[in-house]
Amino acid sequence: MKITRIRVYRTELPYVGGTYVWGAGNAISTARASVVVIDTDAGLRGCGEFTPCGENYMVAHSEGVEAAARLIAPALLGQDPRQVARIERLMDDVIQGHGYAKAPFDAACWDILGQAAGQPVWMLLGGKLTPAAPMYRVAPQKPVDETIAEMETYRAQGYRQFQIKVGGDWSEDIDRIRAGVALLRRGEKAMADANQGWRVDNAIRVARATRDLDYILEQPCRSYEECQQVRRVAEQPMKLDECVTGMAAAQRIVADRGAEVCCLKISNLGGLSKARRVRDFLIDNRIAVVSEDTWGGEITSAAVAHFAASTPEEYLQNTTDLMNYNTRSTGIGGPTTRDGRLVASDTPGLGVVPDFDSLGPAVGEYAP
Repeated sequence: MKITRIRVYRTELPYVGGTYVWGAGNAISTARASVVVIDTDAGLRGCGEFTPCGENYMVAHSEGVEAAARLIAPALLGQDPRQVARIERLMDDVIQGHGYAKAPFDAACWDILGQAAGQPVWMLLGGKLTPAAPMYRVAPQKPVDETIAEMETYRAQGYRQFQIKVGGDWSEDIDRIRAGVALLRRGEKAMADANQGWRVDNAIRVARATRDLDYILEQPCRSYEECQQVRRVAEQPMKLDECVTGMAAAQRIVADRGAEVCCLKISNLGGLSKARRVRDFLIDNRIAVVSEDTWGGEITSAAVAHFAASTPEEYLQNTTDLMNYNTRSTGIGGPTTRDGRLVASDTPGLGVVPDFDSLGPAVGEYAP
């Protein structure tokens, strides 16, 4: 089997809630998705997606996929997409770093491998260890009464884990955390996610002011070192997110026992191939993980769902249904939700096909 054509598409994904506010003054109303479609001489077609949470989030840009395609596509044409390890090495030889831009190519090849093998991607990643993954839902930065109303709505939809967005005014964030945690019922969990937004001193103030509350403190500051400075003071479990960038970061976290939970954004780690190795290393060292990505539609959500399904249930903190954050789609099919849980498709491959009507014309096309 050989790759005969590679296309790149770009579409906008408006947020269902109008404006999504997070961290220190960040806000988006529309995310921009980049979708990679790979065709083969066997008639199989695979797809992958990268969508940042706003332009330049985590030094990632939606146009990076288009730029990467100009370099990567010539190296991949004629290759066997089922050899995902070889594809990964070829891309790394062509471009150093920029894993987010290579991630959709990696996912598309896993999709083709699954279709060729007649197996869903979760089977290829190790099997179904979590049949239905618990989801969290985000409550973006809004007035406290609106945050409370959103959490009540999500609870009625079956969600039992809530991510309260903080990271702006630290004194207001204390009130937001207190109000949100007060709503929790037996068996429910809350994460207060600063998305790197606080200075160390203010993060310490928040941790001390809320030390009597049971919640997870997520990525309070920008760097790993700053988060560890807060960790020495905070009594809450810590979840690291943006600074979990690859195996080297995971090894440091394990060596330092630097977190109780690590959020694994598949694109941030460079794709399913690399994310699987990081996940397995963390789990081998008894650190729980989150199956997630920066943003996305149905295609990204499919990869997230298969990754979650192949993660041991006792070490999967949660996942999320990114496709339900948008008013437009990138794909048709993919995972489903049921009672606050994400269920990966049993269809061979990722179980999703590109929504070409939504994607529009390709912005890049490569063939021999």
